[in-house]
Amino acid sequence: MTGRVNPLRVLVTILFLVLAGSLILPWQIELQHLDRSARLRSATLDLGLRERVGQAGFLAALSGFRAPLAAFLWISAHAAWERTEWGKMVTLFDSVTALQPRVLLYWDIAAWHMAWNASASALQDLTQPSEALRERSARQYVALGRDFLERGIRNNPDDYHLYESLGRLAAAKELNHAAASDAYAKAASFTNAPAYLSRLAAFESSESPGRQREAYQRLLSLYRSGKQQRVPTLFKLLHELELKLDIPEDQRIHDTIPEAPSNVPPASPSITPR
Repeated sequence: MTGRVNPLRVLVTILFLVLAGSLILPWQIELQHLDRSARLRSATLDLGLRERVGQAGFLAALSGFRAPLAAFLWISAHAAWERTEWGKMVTLFDSVTALQPRVLLYWDIAAWHMAWNASASALQDLTQPSEALRERSARQYVALGRDFLERGIRNNPDDYHLYESLGRLAAAKELNHAAASDAYAKAASFTNAPAYLSRLAAFESSESPGRQREAYQRLLSLYRSGKQQRVPTLFKLLHELELKLDIPEDQRIHDTIPEAPSNVPPASPSITPR
């Protein structure tokens, strides 16, 4: 076989998708009214998506098969990752997130692949004639990772997870501690956010030039909030800032730094697993 496309098979597939779409259309219209308030269908299917997924894929999306199509494209993106086809991955991730904008995992993993995997690969790409070009390419992939997270946040402004990922990217890949602090602080502002995000906001602020006093106030507030925030890194940074800011002796924290459990490695102030 030469791998030629069977026109009859394509026609039957399209007819099936159209028929299936017409059968579920009444239910889909009702669901759209219910879901609009929950923002489950906030993304529109535009011509750009049609160009990326093709005619049959676009018809499938219009017929109510957005989730299965997104899952299929996600698998294709994984295959592209195994072949280090970074440009193809960006196109596939754009399609996946357009189809399922409320699935946080798609935005998060797309950003991780770009900002971490693709950027690391670019730095090792010896086909680039100079180190400067390799570094520029790596920065461009990091910027793509940030773009995925920012677009994900716009589609999911009611969840802290992507703000946390944005803080991690700013700290680890952009070395922008002020931006990392702001992202972590935004993540920490959600009522269901874990306590460590407030600490990460303060930790990153302490690394930001001109924000040491703000960081000290944050750390002091966390210290006073209770024992659950009094981790070794918080004590260490408090004591360092007391010296840098020349805090009067009678206002300093004199508690000893608690020892980390012997069976648990100390956590990085910038990268904390969920």
